[in-house]
This record gives sequence, C-alpha cells and structure tokens, in this order.
Amino acid sequence: MPIVAQSTETDWVSRFADEVIAEAERRAPGKPIVCASGLSPSGPIHLGNLREVMTPHLVADEIKRRGHDCVHILSWDDYDRFRKVPAGIDPSWSEHIGKPLTSVPAPPGSEYANWAEHFKAPMVAALEQLGIEVHPISQTLQYTSGAYRDQILFAMRERARIDAVLDRYRTKEKSGAGKPGAQKAGAGGQQKGKKLDEAEAAAAEAAAEGSGAAAEDDGSGAGAGYFPYKPYCSVCGTDFTTVTGYDDETTELTYVCRCGHSETVLLSEYNRGKLVWKVDWPMRWAYEGVVFEPSGVDHSSPGSSYVVGGQLVKEIFEGEQPIGPMYAFVGISGMAKMSSSKGGVPTPEDALQIMEAPLLRWLYARRKPNQSFKIAFDQEIQRLYDEWDALERRIADGSAQPADAAAYRRATRTAVGELPRTPRPLPYRTLASVVDVTTGHGEQTLRILRDLDPENPINSLDEARPRLDRAENWIRTQVPAEQRTRVREEPDTGLLASLGETERESLRLLLDGLDEHWSLDGLTALVYGVPKLQAGLPADAKPTPELKAAQRSFFALLYKLLVGRDTGPRLPTLLLAVGADRVRKLLAARV
Repeated sequence: MPIVAQSTETDWVSRFADEVIAEAERRAPGKPIVCASGLSPSGPIHLGNLREVMTPHLVADEIKRRGHDCVHILSWDDYDRFRKVPAGIDPSWSEHIGKPLTSVPAPPGSEYANWAEHFKAPMVAALEQLGIEVHPISQTLQYTSGAYRDQILFAMRERARIDAVLDRYRTKEKSGAGKPGAQKAGAGGQQKGKKLDEAEAAAAEAAAEGSGAAAEDDGSGAGAGYFPYKPYCSVCGTDFTTVTGYDDETTELTYVCRCGHSETVLLSEYNRGKLVWKVDWPMRWAYEGVVFEPSGVDHSSPGSSYVVGGQLVKEIFEGEQPIGPMYAFVGISGMAKMSSSKGGVPTPEDALQIMEAPLLRWLYARRKPNQSFKIAFDQEIQRLYDEWDALERRIADGSAQPADAAAYRRATRTAVGELPRTPRPLPYRTLASVVDVTTGHGEQTLRILRDLDPENPINSLDEARPRLDRAENWIRTQVPAEQRTRVREEPDTGLLASLGETERESLRLLLDGLDEHWSLDGLTALVYGVPKLQAGLPADAKPTPELKAAQRSFFALLYKLLVGRDTGPRLPTLLLAVGADRVRKLLAARV
C-alpha cells in the first residue's frame, strides 16, 4: 500500500487516524476499531449528509491502510417516526405521520417496500460508486428483534437518573438541540459569525426539513413521570402514545394512544417501540463501542444531543463518548438550476450524474471537516475540473504539495484499491462544449474528439468515459435550454454584408489557417493569433489592453456568425465541433 501522507501536520485524515488508533488502544486493546455514521432515510439523503459518512470513511480507510482491523458502521435510523408529508407527495400520506419510516408506504410509483427503503436505495448505490464500504445496521431490525432489550430495560430502571441528567440542560439554550438527523447528519449548520447566502440558506432549510427528527423530544412531559421509552401503538402503529405506568419488577408497561387504544404489555417481550433519541444515541455508543463519530457544528450548543449524550453515556451506560470533529456546512453552487433533484437539496446520486466519483471524494477529502465548501452544479464545475486536472499533472511530475497529494490519493483509491477512472481524461469544459454542439451525437462527437489531438487521436468514445457521460449529463440537466448552443444552419448574410475591411480580413486569415491549425492547440493559437497578425505583432506577443480589446471584438464576431450570440463555448472547441466545411460555409460567403 503506497504511503498517503508523510506528515500528519498537513493531512487532517492522518491526524485523526493517529488519535483514533491511540484512543482505541486505550479503551479496548486488540478489538476492532469502530467508526460510525448515522443517517435518517426520512427523505432524499443530500450532499450535506454525505459529509456524515465521508468523514469517518476517510479516517477508517486510513486506519485500514495501516493494517488495523477497523469497521465503519452506518446506522440507518429507519425506526424514526414519519414526521411530515413532503412537498409533492399526496397529502393522504398524513395518515402515516407518527409511524416508523419502515411502516410508511413508499412514494407513489416506487419499486421499494416502504418509505425508508425508497430513500436508502440511492444513497447505497452512491456509496458503492464512491468506494465507501460500510457495515449497515437497520435500527428497525435492532429494535424489533429485541437486540436492545437489556439496554431498554436498564434505561427504564435508571429513568430517574437519566431524567436528572437531562434536567441539567432543560433550562439552557436549546437551539440546535435536535437529533443528528437535523444537525449531525444534516448539512452541518451555520458556522458562528458566518452569514449564509441564498443558496446555502435554502440548502440548510431543506436539510432540516429532510432530516426527519429535528424536534425529537427527550421523553419528558408525560403526566405520570419521566420515561425514556416511546412505544408504537399496536393498533394504529403510531407513536402518539403516552406511558402511564411501569413496574420495574414485572416490566409491565401501560400506555394510552391518541387513537383511543390502551394496553399493558411486558416490556421484556414487547418490541414495538424505541428509546427517545437523546437516550438512544448514547446507548448505542456504548453498545457498539464507537470510538470515532463526527457530528454537525450545531452540536456544540448546550442541550444538544451530542452534549447531553456525552453525559449519559458516561454516567448511565458506563461507556465513553466517541471522539470526532464537528463538521461544517456543505453548500451548493447553482442549486436553483437543478432539474433532477427531488424537490430539495441535491443528493450524492445527483452529483455523480455530472461528476466522477474521485472528484466528489476529493471535495470532501481536501477540506478539514470544520471548513465549509460548495459543490458546483453550475458553470463552476468546469473550473473545478480544470483544478483537478492541474492537480493530476502536479502529481505526475512530483510538484504537488504534500497535503494536496494526500487528498488526491484518498480521492482516487481506498484500502481496497483504485477507483475506476477515465482512460483519456479530456478537459471537462471541452467535452461539455462538444456534446452541447452535437447534442450527444456519437459519430460527430468521436470525429471532434479525434481532431483534438491528431497526433494521438482517441479511437473510441469509451476512452473518454465516464467523464464524457458526466459532461453530457451536465449539459442535459443543468444548462437551461436558452443557454444551449445552436449553430446556424445558414450564413448571416446581412451581418456579413455589413462588415468593414478589417473584419473581412480577420475572417480570411482565420479561414486560410484552418487546415494547418486543425487541432485544439492549433486553433487556439489561430484564433488568438489573427488579431496579432492584423496589428503587425509576432505570434508570441504579450497581451496589451489594445490587443485584448481586438481579440474580444474578433471573438464576438465569430460567435455572432456561428451561433447568433455574443458568447458561447470556447472558440477552438466550437470550431472543431462545427467542422471545417461548415465553418467555411458560415464565414466565407463573399468575404
């Protein structure tokens, strides 16, 4: 296994791996090291949630690279209650509010058995593409199988002590006090002193709405005393229940439901209910022996699940709180243009439609967890790919900085092996321009891509995949129809007839040089060189304000004659895409 980072000072993943290994050795020497994530499949699992999984994945993967036995568990909080009917879903689904997510029918038209499975499936597929290996744990199965029975009975016996711990925080500031569905597994929240822009604010709102548990209670408020357990009614299936009595000796529990049903059950046998979140989370830390688990920045607030859980796991469950960072917000650039999102913040599945898995991994690996960043769905994705390709060149020639090299290697491979990659990674912006002009026509696309580098042409579109497919998806789903490139069918005779001699000469110089310069680099030199020739300057002349102005005017003229607009794809790519014969037809009429 190649060395990923030489220094923990420049690589946050290595630094956390050092701490986790040392902590695991102190707590449970010789046992597998447990890293953990938790997600609530109450709605689309978005790119903010991915940080909840990516952060421990990168640390667990580093631990595995070093030869340690490490498991990354992913708890699916699919036994959470269904809280609200999302926009776009039949309002009749309101009859299922209060039921476990696994007991709610999937949205109309879904192939999945229930609501939770419908929203888990895209995330599971995305994690596989991203090379993220997890050990999944369904909380529905854990609770309904009786796996937590001893822990539930223990919590009920210790309810007075639990209530006393919780009471320390009930009078404190409660902002951000929900379970991690809202903060821990959400978009990460707002960093102190930072004002969210419009896109970030929309993302944060959608994250909270889709989390499924933003208002989780701690079990207080019942008239008969405090109980940390909430049963699901055996008649209507909801948790609109109130425990009215419990006997520690017999484990007889009596509850009443809003539907009118009341019954007494033996909690030592009853498997239709769960611990309230603020008790459930620390119970699981102790049960699973979790050493590392991140959480959202809002968990630094008094009364949050993480802060309270740290007290409960130590004082009640005789365990230890995991170590791990508070992670920051993940924003979206160009979210308003999303056409494939399911009514909210885009998901990892959406991102993987327009970018390759290593690039998406890199966005999370190169930033420390407490640093916010944005994922681009707009034109910024082209600059992002340029940055990625430049990093690859620095990696190849050995000039990359250590932290950049470490992030790159974590993005492109895991302890298991290399992630799939594009054999010929042509510039993303070039591919996008080509499929924009050709509307994805295979033969035309291959012709243009061959002309990019005539001395080393590609022989098949497969050599440019999957990057080519991602660029095509981006053009198709993220670029509005009015911004798509449409090449003229016929010359603009009116514009051509109105040109002055200087403009006519510029077109002649371009057309005269087409054959000699018919490659991406050649055409780049040609379109920038024509204004230099007209100014009597050598080809290698440095740009001046006057030369830049002349070049801008020349470019605008070409765009108007080729696509009827002042701007468009990069001209060398556009010329290749249009083809030499059609370029001559559109530019050479009586010039």
